[in-house]
Amino acid sequence: MAAPHERPDRGGGSEEASSDSPATPPRMPVHVAVIMDGNGRWARAHGLPRAAGHRAGAEAARRIVRAAGRAGVRVLTLYSFSTENWKRPTDEVDALMALCRDFLLREQDELRRENVRFRQIGRRAGLPPDVVRSIEEVERRTADATGLDLVVALNYGAREEIVDAVRALARRVQAGTLQPDAIDEATFAAALSTAGLPDPDLLIRSAGEMRVSNFLLWQISYAELYVSPALWPDFTPADFAGALRDFAARDRRFGAVTPGSV
Repeated sequence: MAAPHERPDRGGGSEEASSDSPATPPRMPVHVAVIMDGNGRWARAHGLPRAAGHRAGAEAARRIVRAAGRAGVRVLTLYSFSTENWKRPTDEVDALMALCRDFLLREQDELRRENVRFRQIGRRAGLPPDVVRSIEEVERRTADATGLDLVVALNYGAREEIVDAVRALARRVQAGTLQPDAIDEATFAAALSTAGLPDPDLLIRSAGEMRVSNFLLWQISYAELYVSPALWPDFTPADFAGALRDFAARDRRFGAVTPGSV
């Protein structure tokens, strides 16, 4: 991974190129969110069990964390396990939970060396106790990092997140500490699990799927979408750099009309 670095200014990019992050574009998304899709299909294509696909996907995630830090991205959010994923076969879910725990324990020292701050979003209720302990340990050990914010969405669903935020605001109204008319977009955003983070500028999805799968539904309102045909274990730092270059070439108007536009 890259050497420890200070958190770059908004819109700034790293001037240092590397083999993991080639041709860094001059206009950098501050927050990149990624739906990591295709582990199962990758395993099937290679004649391997699905667990092997998830392990290969974890290694791909490790490479992309490195590439994001070197490119100058400030926040990287990875969709690791959705609330709907509990419907998968028990042995696959157990393998995913064990992989998550082992990955966190194995990577925590390197995250500290890289100045990466780790954060989990999603409901912790229902996660295995050893996974929760691993999350808490890595969050504690990286809390003072000032480089890349690595956010892992684990046991996460955007609809559930919105419901939880509504409940929290309703309790404040019921307690008399918040007036209903005082609730605006900023108040609502502060009740979400991503409070304190900028909204994603770029949403990447691998494996060619054209849907957002209950991921950051509030936060991606103005995100640019980029779909890669690569299955997630095959998604490389070069693919990530290509998504960044595509983002840099887009005209983001946020509903406004720029001079010369139609």
